[in-house]
Amino acid sequence: MNTRSIIAVAVPVRAKLKDYHQLAKTRLTFTVVLSAVFGFLLAAGAGTSYADLCALAIGGFLVVASSNGLNQIIERNYDKLMHRTNNRPVATNRMSVQEAFVFCAISGIAGVFILTSYLNQLSGILGLFALLSYAFIYTPLKRVSSIAVFAGAFPGAVPPLLGWVAATGTIDSAAWVLFAIQFIWQFPHFWSIAWILDEDYRRAGYRLLPSKNGKDKRTVQLTLWYIASLIPTTAMMYFLGITGWISLIISTLAGVAFLYQGWKFYKSCSTADAKKLMFYSIIYNPLVLLVFILDKV
Repeated sequence: MNTRSIIAVAVPVRAKLKDYHQLAKTRLTFTVVLSAVFGFLLAAGAGTSYADLCALAIGGFLVVASSNGLNQIIERNYDKLMHRTNNRPVATNRMSVQEAFVFCAISGIAGVFILTSYLNQLSGILGLFALLSYAFIYTPLKRVSSIAVFAGAFPGAVPPLLGWVAATGTIDSAAWVLFAIQFIWQFPHFWSIAWILDEDYRRAGYRLLPSKNGKDKRTVQLTLWYIASLIPTTAMMYFLGITGWISLIISTLAGVAFLYQGWKFYKSCSTADAKKLMFYSIIYNPLVLLVFILDKV
């Protein structure tokens, strides 16, 4: 095969791989899996099994990739209407619904199988719950009501809980605190994004901000309430004896800084401060989980 023939084959292969990268949302999937890995490391401590950790990462990645792909299949006609999503492979017909569904089915089944077989049954159940609730409850609700954000927070809060369960096989009080932290964190994170992209979301008929009036003080008041709730929730890891006083101080300071960013957003109700809040939320979550791991008692 000559050089020209090799290039002719390589170009469509590279384009197809890029489409699967978009379908799986690999960067987002990586961040989700990272929170599961952090939950696992926090639970396992010095007794970490790297084989189990790899099974969690691979199985979790496949489940999240499947969820993201199903989301794009269901929303393909609405993705065409938004600037942010109008170049997705299913929306543009570069990839057929059948092809995308086969990918989602194989990756979803494989992911749940790995979590169940190589870790424990409860891990598989949590992975399946997250996949089905994200794709078939949260996704269709987005065009119905802002309650979709609440519904989506449940599968969104599973990863650190799944990591803990993968390491221990049980759901105890510490696991529920991790779930609660991730659950609460999603509201300021997602509402700041929804504020920034409100006009784009409205093109597709999505109703994601909590206030009926959309971008108003009520929305930011609720955002502040959830940020403030993170401070006592993260402190529970110390009071349960899971982490030490260093992580208590750092997580509290991080929460106060988060709240300050939220207050600035409340005062201005500007897109610029919504972006700052969004970026801070991206830093906050892994920072707190990492501090918990380093300061485990």
